[in-house]
Amino acid sequence: MMSREERIHDDTRIIETEKIGQTSRQEFLEIMQTIYAALKEKGYDPVQQISYYLLTGEPTYITAHRDARALTRRLERDEVVEELVRYYLRHKPAITCEEDHSQ
Repeated sequence: MMSREERIHDDTRIIETEKIGQTSRQEFLEIMQTIYAALKEKGYDPVQQISYYLLTGEPTYITAHRDARALTRRLERDEVVEELVRYYLRHKPAITCEEDHSQ
C-alpha cells in the first residue's frame, strides 16, 4: 500500500467506493439484462450501443423499447464501467483484482 506522500507525488486520484451507488447488484444485473434484451429485440448490436452510451452519455444510443432508456437513468455510467472492469478482471485468469469491494 502506498503512503499518503507517494499518492500525492504520483498525482493519482484514489476513488474509494464500496457498492454500485444506491443500486443493488441484483437490480444492476436486471437493468443491464433488460437493456441488452431490448436492444437485441429491436435489431441493434447491444454491446456496441451500450458501449457508445457509456462513452458519450447520449441516451439515444439506448432504445426506448421496454423502457430501456428510462432504466439507464437508474445507473451511474461510471459505476457501470467500474462494475464491468471488476467483472472482467475477476473472470480473466491471467489478471487478478487485488481488492474486491463487492463483498
